[in-house]
Parts: sequence; C-alpha cells; structure tokens
Amino acid sequence: MSQTKLRLAFAGTPEIARVVLEALIRENIHSIELVLTQPDRPAGRGRKLKQSEVKISAIENNIPVLQPNNANELQAASLKNCDLMLVVAYGLIIKPEILALPKYGCINIHTSILPRWRGAAPIQRAIENGDSNTGITFMQMDSGLDTGPILKQIDCPILPDDTAGKLHDRLAELGANHINELLSDIINQKINALIQDDTKATYANKISKQEAKLDWKLPAIELERKIRAFNPFPITHTEIKGINVRVWEATVKSGTKNQIVGTILNNNKSLDIVTGKDLLAITKLQLPGKRPMSAKEFLNGHPEFISDCLIAN
Repeated sequence: MSQTKLRLAFAGTPEIARVVLEALIRENIHSIELVLTQPDRPAGRGRKLKQSEVKISAIENNIPVLQPNNANELQAASLKNCDLMLVVAYGLIIKPEILALPKYGCINIHTSILPRWRGAAPIQRAIENGDSNTGITFMQMDSGLDTGPILKQIDCPILPDDTAGKLHDRLAELGANHINELLSDIINQKINALIQDDTKATYANKISKQEAKLDWKLPAIELERKIRAFNPFPITHTEIKGINVRVWEATVKSGTKNQIVGTILNNNKSLDIVTGKDLLAITKLQLPGKRPMSAKEFLNGHPEFISDCLIAN
C-alpha cells in the first residue's frame, strides 16, 4: 500500500460511520483533519442531549468536530485544505459546491450494490424484499441521491436469519476492512469508475413507524421478512386482546387449517397466527413496559392467550 498520506475530512453520524472512522484511526495511514457529524439530539426517556457515535470517537481521538444544523451551515472553508472527504450515513445533504472542494472530491460508502436500493434504508429494504445478496458500494458523490460513479463494490450474502442489525454490523466491518485499500487505489490511480445504469435503480424509502404494524392478510413469509428488516428499529407490532405486542422474532410454518386470518392457534411454544398464506409463529415478543421474552415464557404466564378464537389485529 502506498504510504502517500491524504488529508481527510470525515462526515458521518451513526454506528456504521464510527466503525469506518475507527478503522482509519487504527491504521493511521492518513490524517483525519476534521469530522462532520449531526448536532446532538434529545434521546431516551429523559430527553437528554445525546452525542453521535462519530462525535464521541472523534473527541476521544482529539479530532476537531463540526456539527452544522443544515446544508447551508456546512463550512466550505474547512474543506479547502482536505484532499478527500469520506461520507458514511451522514444524514445531511452536501451541496455540489462543497463536493467539489477536496482534490479527490467526496466519496460515499453506501450499504447496497448500487444502483439497487438507492436512498435512506437499503439494509432494511433488501431484507424486506427477500434479496439473497447485498453489499457495499464506494461511490464518487455527485448532486443526485446515490447516483454517482461506482469506484468499488463488495458483495455480502443476506443470511436467512439476518436482522437489519446483524446485517448492518457485517456491512460496517466490510466497509472498514476495505476503506484503506480503496484510498490506496485512488492515490495510485487504479480506480476505473463505472457510471450507474439508472434504468436498474430501485429506491429504499425511509422506514416509517406506521409500516411496522403487521398486516395478517399478507403471506407469512413477507411478515417474517418485515420482522427481521425492522429489527432493531422500529420493531414490528400487532394488537392482541387489546394489548399492543411488539414482535422481535418469528418463523414460518406451512398450513392454515382453513382458519380466519388473524386467528391465534393453540400451541404452548409459540404464538401461531393465521396469515394470508401459512402460519407465522411468533417466538420472541415484548409487552408494553416489559423486556423482550420468548413466546414460551410469555404463554406460561398468560395461558389465556392460547385460544383458537383469539384474533390478532
């Protein structure tokens, strides 16, 4: 790897960005001049201001931090002395005039194989859609939404039990493991940028809490994928006997016994619910104000939920 030292700016906010930032810090090949991250936000029951994962890491490593509230506050002057800016789940739009400031422009790490799943929630949408494969894309940023030239892509399988949380962690490590190699290729002019085929683009819209309610008219396989895709946020839910139940894990069972959609069948190991096709067996759930628990543990304490006539809404 070339020992040419780049002066980097790094823009990112959540955990996946922290993993990549710390890989750069750990390897210590390049100089991180500046970190950009979103402003501290109220969080938790006490609504206390919470620093982003990236800010915490930057402070621990004595890297200057800027937290503009919007695109207009982004300090253009602060990037003039940087060779390149890396962007990982930053969360703010970066204007074209800012993208053009660093010598090598701005590079984004996106958690899909572009042009598939451009947008805010590529990990969740890939799982929800039943994709068998995803990956990361290193992309030269332009004025569009994840539309810039592709610099490098690395595949990653989606496993049958992957939640969005599990897949996120693997993709974060994938990005961290290849970032220094990418920077070396850029320095040594080994990159052959590939223009995206817009006709193959799909879009990963932001996840809304309203989407998290389970619709029992859908096939069990679609519900099971949604449960995994929305774990750890926003977590799917359904109403049973007037109680809002959060659903953390489930499996698919064949057959419906010709029962009405939403019927909960008699089983002391899982909550088996009739769907539009097959059964969804809820194996891990959470009641309001309680910790997540196994379905068996829940049913032992709530035998009244075992009934062929109980309907989930």
